[in-house]
Amino acid sequence: MLGIIGAMDVEVDGLKNEMKYTHIKTIAGMNFCQGQIGGKDVVAVKCGVGKVNAAMCTQILADVFMADAVINTGVAGSLNDDIDICDIVVSNVAQEHDMDVTVLGYERGIIPDMEISIFEADDRLRELAKNSAKNAGLNVNIFEGKIVSGDRFIGTQQEKEILRKNLGGDCAEMEGAAIAHVAYLNNIPFLLIRSISDRADGKVKIDYRTFEKKAAENSVTLLNKMIEEY
Repeated sequence: MLGIIGAMDVEVDGLKNEMKYTHIKTIAGMNFCQGQIGGKDVVAVKCGVGKVNAAMCTQILADVFMADAVINTGVAGSLNDDIDICDIVVSNVAQEHDMDVTVLGYERGIIPDMEISIFEADDRLRELAKNSAKNAGLNVNIFEGKIVSGDRFIGTQQEKEILRKNLGGDCAEMEGAAIAHVAYLNNIPFLLIRSISDRADGKVKIDYRTFEKKAAENSVTLLNKMIEEY
């Protein structure tokens, strides 16, 4: 069973529309939609915004649905000037940017008492995503990069520069690294796919509202092709 997580309806509705033989199971206020896409067993769910929702959703996929792998799809703000609006970032690693215990001598983003704070995406899923992007016919650039996550919408040039300089982030959003964290603890392969909706700077309100839907559609198009070839 392949688990698919999106934070918002726009990030998963396109997948649900492609599903056959659907059954919905509601747990913790989340509707887990089970079915098949391209003959593959999947469960798609909107987790809601933020790291806690995302983490809880991932644990349910592990405990209740016995997910073999988890893919998180959605939109993000670009931290890398080479990555433009509607381009897609496939995660190689993910980190929680709002984990901050620097006052006790830790580097920003480091989780105390854990051996790993930067979570590596599954190589097979990563290669599948890159190959599927070519076959999906998307007229956008595909990047591999570091996705950083926190319970804060990044929307100023200053914040953007800090995350780029201090953590090496390529894009920022609010769920992915929490999903990666839980997947790692459960030994489940994961991948994060982010289509860029804005540049995470002072123009974020205009860009996000203008490009959110198109960016989400690109991410879902890629994911549909991935599932076909999974």
